[in-house]
Amino acid sequence: MSKIKNKTKIINDPIYGFIIIESPLILKIIDHPYFQRLRRISQTALTYLVYPGATHTRFHHALGAMHLTQKAIEILRRKGIEITWTEEEATLAAILLHDIGHGPFSHTLEHSLLPVRHEHLSLLIMEKLNIEFEYALSTAIRIFRDQYPKRFLHQLVSGQLDMDRLDYLRRDSFYTGVHEGMVNSERLITMLHVHENELVIESKGIYSVEKFLIARRLMYWQVYLHKTVLSAEFLLQKIFERARQRYRDGYKIQAGRSLEALLRKDINIETLRNDPVWLSIFLSLDDTDIWSAVKQWYYDPDPVLSSLCIRLLDRNLLKIKLTDKEISHDYITKLRRIVRTALALNNGEEEYLVFAGKVENKAYDQSQKSIKLLISSGECIPIEEHPDFLRIEALTELKERNFICYPAIEGLFDGKSLNISTTI
Repeated sequence: MSKIKNKTKIINDPIYGFIIIESPLILKIIDHPYFQRLRRISQTALTYLVYPGATHTRFHHALGAMHLTQKAIEILRRKGIEITWTEEEATLAAILLHDIGHGPFSHTLEHSLLPVRHEHLSLLIMEKLNIEFEYALSTAIRIFRDQYPKRFLHQLVSGQLDMDRLDYLRRDSFYTGVHEGMVNSERLITMLHVHENELVIESKGIYSVEKFLIARRLMYWQVYLHKTVLSAEFLLQKIFERARQRYRDGYKIQAGRSLEALLRKDINIETLRNDPVWLSIFLSLDDTDIWSAVKQWYYDPDPVLSSLCIRLLDRNLLKIKLTDKEISHDYITKLRRIVRTALALNNGEEEYLVFAGKVENKAYDQSQKSIKLLISSGECIPIEEHPDFLRIEALTELKERNFICYPAIEGLFDGKSLNISTTI
């Protein structure tokens, strides 16, 4: 099927320059209120509290990932891979909508508002749009679900070296100013090929892949899992945990109608499928609703909810310690008891201020489908089997760090009564 000639839309992107859109379907998706909502959802949540420039949105990222997918398809066609215009349009639609299921503050509140992964929400929204668009997204949904015969198209959308990751690493690096995350997306895309229906990298691109994996690892430790970013994001989660508990205890707290509805009722994936009203309620929310609620709860009569909101809005965050050692239950209990006494809290309220857990970082997951290299013999091998692959343990092994958050209380954590760094 030949490409339909249309009026061209040009978007000026700070990373790639001009992004050219020629498909009426793609323009229709971008203009839809569900997609425009992504303008009001931050890409990196509260990261801007550490890196002030990180105020970019899911809207930016979705357009960038689509642009890279378009470039990848052009490269594959030049190498003799048959991709029809219909397949290209469907793949662009799939990558454009891959994050449509994100709620306010992206990953930070992913399970605080709804206990549903954003990928599952994206699929529900795509199916809803498909009906609205008279089933023009049917092929895009098949590609998104990895049910289309040309499986390499799905790998452009979702995989260990997909266009989603290529864009967010480069974009997040740009807006945070953390240059260690910069990747040469043009070089990587130029090295793409297809072998036996799989997306592969030509072997001469091995070093670019290594740089990509190292950049991903560094961005996680320096940006996404930066300890101050973690403290802020856990604090926001605790705010909603407390607000939900207050609703369940029968208290009236101020919130917009949509947000209050989600806090009052437990919603699962089946509820969303069977009652489309709940999906519409979720889609009416964005970051502004969350900030509005937090600003109202700043003055809430509940001292716990109020103090949590004051801390976030005034950037008086909880202290956080990261350690490779396991944090014992006895240690957490002791610390909670000290905080409860020092702040005159009711029993149980200290759990919103003192809590522990773990974070994970794995740049390359060998349990998933490997990144394949196309070598000179015409064969394909997993990149980790290539003799030139940089075998850095941190790239392929899951790295876990334990954390504990607690309020700074003068005189308590100065090494005289309880030393955080030595008693874990």
